[in-house]
Amino acid sequence: MSNNLIWQQNSSDRSNGDNLKAIANWWSNLAGKEINWQQRLIPASNDLQGVDWQPQKFDETFVLQTPQLRGITLFWRNEKIADERNITPSKLQLDLTQQQLYIFPQSQSQVAIKINVPKLIYQKLDLVNPQIAATTKDDGGIILLRDATQKLEIKVILGSEQLNQLLNRLKTTDN
Repeated sequence: MSNNLIWQQNSSDRSNGDNLKAIANWWSNLAGKEINWQQRLIPASNDLQGVDWQPQKFDETFVLQTPQLRGITLFWRNEKIADERNITPSKLQLDLTQQQLYIFPQSQSQVAIKINVPKLIYQKLDLVNPQIAATTKDDGGIILLRDATQKLEIKVILGSEQLNQLLNRLKTTDN
C-alpha cells in the first residue's frame, strides 16, 4: 500500500474511488480532535515541496466537529463557529506516513490546504554529569538521576524488556 492516497476529480485511475473512501474514513475519524489548518498559495512549479508550511499568522488550530464527506464535498464544523463549513476539492492527497491531508479546492486552483493533527512535542532536559543511582526490582529496574544545580530528580522505571535492552546496549558500547 502506498503512503500517499490520491483522489482526483474525473480521474480514470481504478483506485480513485477506493482512495476517496479511505480519505473519507480518515477525515471522519478526526471528529473531536484538535487539528492544524493551513492554507498556502501553490508555487508556479505546482510543487508542494516548495511551499513554506512553517506556522504563520493566519493558520488555525481548532477542534474539528462532525467531519464528513458527502459526494465529493468535505463538510465540518469548527468548535468556535456554529455554521457548517465545506470545500469541494478537485484533488485530495492523504499522506499516511505524516497523517496529513492536502486539499486542492475546485474554487481556488492556486491554493492548497494542509490539515494535520498537531505532533507531540517532547520536553527535553539536559543533565550534565548527574548523580546516578540504579537498582533492579521485580524483573525490572529503577534508575534515579539527580542534577543538584537544577534541583531536578528524574526517576526512570524500566520493565524487564526495557532493562534488558538497556543492558545489551551498554554491553555493545563497551567493546
